[in-house]
Amino acid sequence: MKPRVYIDTSVVGGYFDEEFKDDTKKFFNRIFKEDFIVYFSEISETELSLAPAHVIGLKDRIPKKCYRYLELDDESKYLAQLYIDEKILGQSSYNDAYHIALATVNRLDVLVSWNFKHIVNFDKIKLFNSINLRLGYPVIDIRSPLEFIDHENND
Repeated sequence: MKPRVYIDTSVVGGYFDEEFKDDTKKFFNRIFKEDFIVYFSEISETELSLAPAHVIGLKDRIPKKCYRYLELDDESKYLAQLYIDEKILGQSSYNDAYHIALATVNRLDVLVSWNFKHIVNFDKIKLFNSINLRLGYPVIDIRSPLEFIDHENND
């Protein structure tokens, strides 16, 4: 079974960012080869709507048979609000909370992000998962694209 991977918009933008583009392109090579089922959400779509056309166009290159879309539901909103209420994330980080909550509620295998301040952060991941486990959700795995690079094939 292919891993079910939620990617936030930092990964899409990383494809064109000087600091992250080489590794992000290697990650997207695996997406283009259909190694994963890739999930986006209405939060991702809203954030991407503000991006330049070439950034939006990258998402459109994801093979349709491995692309999935998630809508923000009440359960995800509730979980995201808990992340904010328990001060894991600040009031200005609702979209980050929604990304994590959507991946958690939908029991995806991993959330991939370049956001090291709010998402790919060891201490915060422990706190997200303490809430998740308390509410009966599985642990959410959160990683950067670096951990998906196929080093043996140099992709």
